[in-house]
Amino acid sequence: MNITKTQVDDLNAIVTVAITKEDYSDKVEKVLADYRKNAAISGFRKGAVPMSLIQKQYGKAVLLEEVNKVLQTSLNNYLTTEKLDILGNPLPKVTESIDWDAENFSFDFELGLAPQFSVDLTAKNNVTKFNVIADDKMLNEQVERIQKQYGKLISQAEVKADFEVRGTFTNEEKGINAPANFGLDIFADKKAAKAFIGKKVGDVVTIGTKGLFDDDHKLMDYLKVGHDDVHGLDINVDFTIEEINEIEKAELNQELLDKLFGPGVLSSVEDLKARIKEDAEAQFAQQADQKFLNDVTEFLIETTKFDLPEAFLKRWIQNVGETPLTAEQAEEEYARSEKGLRFQLIEGKVMAENNLQITFEDLKAHTAELIKKQMAQFGQLNPSEDEINGIVARVMSNQDEVKRLSEQVMSEKILGLYKEKVKAKTKEVNYEQFIKEMYGE
Repeated sequence: MNITKTQVDDLNAIVTVAITKEDYSDKVEKVLADYRKNAAISGFRKGAVPMSLIQKQYGKAVLLEEVNKVLQTSLNNYLTTEKLDILGNPLPKVTESIDWDAENFSFDFELGLAPQFSVDLTAKNNVTKFNVIADDKMLNEQVERIQKQYGKLISQAEVKADFEVRGTFTNEEKGINAPANFGLDIFADKKAAKAFIGKKVGDVVTIGTKGLFDDDHKLMDYLKVGHDDVHGLDINVDFTIEEINEIEKAELNQELLDKLFGPGVLSSVEDLKARIKEDAEAQFAQQADQKFLNDVTEFLIETTKFDLPEAFLKRWIQNVGETPLTAEQAEEEYARSEKGLRFQLIEGKVMAENNLQITFEDLKAHTAELIKKQMAQFGQLNPSEDEINGIVARVMSNQDEVKRLSEQVMSEKILGLYKEKVKAKTKEVNYEQFIKEMYGE
């Protein structure tokens, strides 16, 4: 057997696999001998069928199968040994029909090669890293929400300005059917708030969505519509009133604080606000980190220039599935997947150039931390090490879970690397401002 590579250009190559009779003949003879032992052909005892008859009936099919096995094994071994960084899989090069009566065969395969490039994480960029704070307005709103949540509901006959209503927003055309509970002070449109005054349970209030809130994103929360639909949404929605309640706010005393956080943990409103601020900003930091990771990724995709073996990849896409695609379908699929492929190549280069690796201990520690957080949500604050280790072992016996967790660990490592090396400007914002920045507004 002889395997050679012909370099077409930097991104394409042809591998030729030359197979001789010595590479497959013993295997073919062994398979045919096994066939002869078990062949049941009329007029011959089992195991006594002439080899010439076996050869005539099965020889060509066995030859094709064994040559293909040798071909695939040798090609895979060659790619591994030569450490060729290829995209997709080798594509058999279409040639004239093969003469299977010959003894020696030659097969050509097209290869799409990964481009050579480097990633400069220290390059000048337009990326911003946000520090999202819980401002006084948010803290006061959260304190009031707690007071209402633990307050007393007093059912009322008709709506007044400081009451809350519960019901359902509907709009048949847009498919809106969204239960909601709110006070009238949520509306920026005072006419909308006024439309509820004096209404009773069972009444239907029709309001317009344009300018309804001070931030159109709130339409996502109250009407359950997608982000792309909220901007400039100008429709009427019906709200059917199901409950009318006056809320007698809970007093912010030690009894309530102990109920919320345990005896003696907090002792004042200032302590409560500090706790809310700490918890909220921890969540905001996670969202800000994800935006930073996404923004750096987008920047690298836009600025890291390299060519791809485009023609090869389109042919590969056309033929890789069970049902071949048309050239037009392959073109469309390539257009959809090109950005993702570039991201994978850039991410792989970042990992290789910075020696980012995942160890078993990394994976174990990450899994244990996730389990502790989940258990804490259900009140199990001090699980034993044996209990944690047992759950970790069960989780890591599932290969799908291991893959998912490995991706999380690597994402954290890449985020840490970006924080260290990417020279991004920092900006402090409150949460409302961050949401607008996140959606590019």
